[in-house]
Amino acid sequence: MQELKLVALDAEDLAVLSAHLQDAVLRVADMTYQRRAKRFAAIANRFDWECAAKAAGGKQAFMRRRSGLRFERVLDAKISDIDLDDKDAVLSLLALQFEPATAPGGYVTLLFSGGGAIRLEVECIEAELRDLGAVWTTDRRPGHVEDDPASGR
Repeated sequence: MQELKLVALDAEDLAVLSAHLQDAVLRVADMTYQRRAKRFAAIANRFDWECAAKAAGGKQAFMRRRSGLRFERVLDAKISDIDLDDKDAVLSLLALQFEPATAPGGYVTLLFSGGGAIRLEVECIEAELRDLGAVWTTDRRPGHVEDDPASGR
């Protein structure tokens, strides 16, 4: 499987990054906001949904990949319900969302399970998702309540 290297320059591109990052896990220590450089960056272990779709009918194991996520032109970062002092806390990323403001700027929000969020004020969308090479198999496929037929949803 080829390594991802994706760039997002608008909300539609950001939705593609969000799909690839759904259920990525990362530690608080693996995120940084560099105010002077106007950059937010994180290293995550993303679940390879593309590989999982191909494995659904076969016996192939699921994969996780070490990936870097970077946002440029970040004016500010706000944290909600995440303890930045707990560097070993593991967060599960659910989605990236964009809320436009004065064009081309707006707010990119990283939404985590359990209600945590990081809201980035951006001059414009300029993001990159890049696989960093490390790949490993896992027997576990992330699940969601809506995926469970018994949940009634």
